[in-house]
Amino acid sequence: MKKYLLGAALSALIASPAMATDLNDLSEAEREIFREEVRAYLLENPEVLMEAFGVLEQRQAELEAEAQALAVVENEDALFNSAFDHVGGNPDGDIVIVEFLDYRCSFCRRAHPEVTELVETDGNIRIITKEFPILGEQSELASRFAIATRIALGGQAYELINEGLITMRSDVTELSLARLATDLGLDSEAIFAAIEDPLVEATINYNRDLAARMGITGTPSFVFGDQLVQGYVPLPNMQEIVAILRETAQ
Repeated sequence: MKKYLLGAALSALIASPAMATDLNDLSEAEREIFREEVRAYLLENPEVLMEAFGVLEQRQAELEAEAQALAVVENEDALFNSAFDHVGGNPDGDIVIVEFLDYRCSFCRRAHPEVTELVETDGNIRIITKEFPILGEQSELASRFAIATRIALGGQAYELINEGLITMRSDVTELSLARLATDLGLDSEAIFAAIEDPLVEATINYNRDLAARMGITGTPSFVFGDQLVQGYVPLPNMQEIVAILRETAQ
């Protein structure tokens, strides 16, 4: 009974600010007795701490989700309507997915075929690709080349280069990029001529600034509708997210 009463007192203490204020009225001796009782109870019932930690983690996760949803709303135009980004899939799709990617990122490479399968099999998804090189000079060069391809040769050429770069296993150099473009039947000279276009730099800076505002620090990072998800997401999970978005939109 003593343990039960102390457990109830602890719960009340956590839940009630008024109870916390009442503790200030205790004498030092009474406070010491209370501390010892609490300590003894927690040592005998450590599951109480685990339960409290679980509640705290849940609350933190809920607050983080709310902050991320707010970040999506505050940056909606930059996410979904930027002229800097390539739009693939179904341009009129009822679901919009935004992906921040780095071509040298192993998890981006892992996610790529699953994202492709999701978009192709669904048929009603608009996919926006945001060039976000964060893994060094080769990542930077790869993104610059991809953006230059879009500027010089258009969206279809960009998709070919995007696929080639994400599956590329050799070092990214000007020579390897020229060879990739040639193998894909693209004009590498036209691409390299566009790589110094101010729009290339502007695109990368724009996406980096956007990522900073949203707290995005790694790749891949996705925005599914109004949800920000950082890290690799398996295909079944993506399909489930899409299904939920459609269900809630009805």
